[in-house]
Amino acid sequence: MTNPVAFYELAALTPAGRQALLTRSEADLAPFLDKVKPIIERVRLEGDVAIAALAESIDKVPLDPAHLMATEAEFDAAFAELEPEMLETLRYSADNIRRFHEAQMPPEMWMKEIRPGVLVGERATPIDSVACYAPRGKGSFPSVTLMTTIPASVAKVPVAILLTPPGPDGRIDAATLVAARLGGVEKVYRAGGAVGVAAAAFGTASIPRCAKIVGPGSPFVVAAKRLLSDRIDTGLPAGPSESLILADETSNGQLAALDLIIESEHGPDSSAFLVTWSREVAEAARAAIPTYWAQMGELRIGFSSTVLGGPHGGIVLTKTREEAYAFINDYAPEHLQILSKAPLEHLSKIRNAGEILLGEYAAGSIANYMMGPNCVLPTSGWAKSHSALGVRDYLKFSTIGQMTRSGFDEMAPHTHRFATYEGFDAHANAVSGLRLAALRQN
Repeated sequence: MTNPVAFYELAALTPAGRQALLTRSEADLAPFLDKVKPIIERVRLEGDVAIAALAESIDKVPLDPAHLMATEAEFDAAFAELEPEMLETLRYSADNIRRFHEAQMPPEMWMKEIRPGVLVGERATPIDSVACYAPRGKGSFPSVTLMTTIPASVAKVPVAILLTPPGPDGRIDAATLVAARLGGVEKVYRAGGAVGVAAAAFGTASIPRCAKIVGPGSPFVVAAKRLLSDRIDTGLPAGPSESLILADETSNGQLAALDLIIESEHGPDSSAFLVTWSREVAEAARAAIPTYWAQMGELRIGFSSTVLGGPHGGIVLTKTREEAYAFINDYAPEHLQILSKAPLEHLSKIRNAGEILLGEYAAGSIANYMMGPNCVLPTSGWAKSHSALGVRDYLKFSTIGQMTRSGFDEMAPHTHRFATYEGFDAHANAVSGLRLAALRQN
């Protein structure tokens, strides 16, 4: 049994109704925060023992606290288990992702002379340690493994690990192990959800404490990151999947329906809207959605139907294109696809989106797996201030300044005046004749 697709005429909504469409499933983390607090504390106190015990009590997964890390034999078995065609696909995807992130890599250092004798610049160095997180709750995600580990490899992070929940039998997904190896990560641990975040934040006997954790996750993961943000850099906010499809009057309603379903099948906590000012496109998409559901499995139909039945999904009809642009920028989606014969005409109107896919062939699923740009993206409106995951997230930047005597002679009087105004005597003394007198002693 499927839910009817929700249909909203934006102009007819009250301000509260419009705001409700912008709200994500994880907007209220309070219930998750309460559940996550004792989990975090237990991992802090008991380490690996807690990880195994919590896997047993929460997920009914048997784990040995002495064997949380995948062995070389498990890696070998994973490569042997996968069909040759799937291995080829993983390698093809990894190559594309690596090419994109290598192109994204900034120079190791740059300097520029902004005044005679004054050189300034930046130097990029990798973060010492990063935990990559690949979720598994509603399916395995070797794609996320590739997207999180390859930038770490490109950035030359000295210690990069992968955390992922084990399956019901305690095993790590075979394709995830292969993806980790292709991404250059050798240490993969059975630790998922809030447990995994806590393990990376505190460290355990087997899992190293990390400076940062990257990767998407459930509201439990998001809640754990929020609670542990003073212990570990939690990176960009990446929660349940969400997407908007912008379809203009030149687009195909059936195609819009096909792409709208993509992110809605991730789970009931996802969000997905088709936004259009064409009633014809909207009606064609609404009619086509059930025909595509009929060609999917029961689990994914259930997820998609739940999402597209509202309140976090459906079809939004606007009166004008300007109204559509405003809604999209307010929503700030994780994924945005522009379906149009001329998608570039709309691109300049979009300010807030984690990812923007242009045209009728740039299917969201290709972007998620194959195209190269990272599919780990800011959710819950954080695309207003956060960027897609990339090599910069694995680097830190130190500013550099170098000065000759001529540069000092020009800037010192201005600096002395500024320091004196703010009342900092030592600041002023450091650029006064006292400095020159000290230098003459050399």
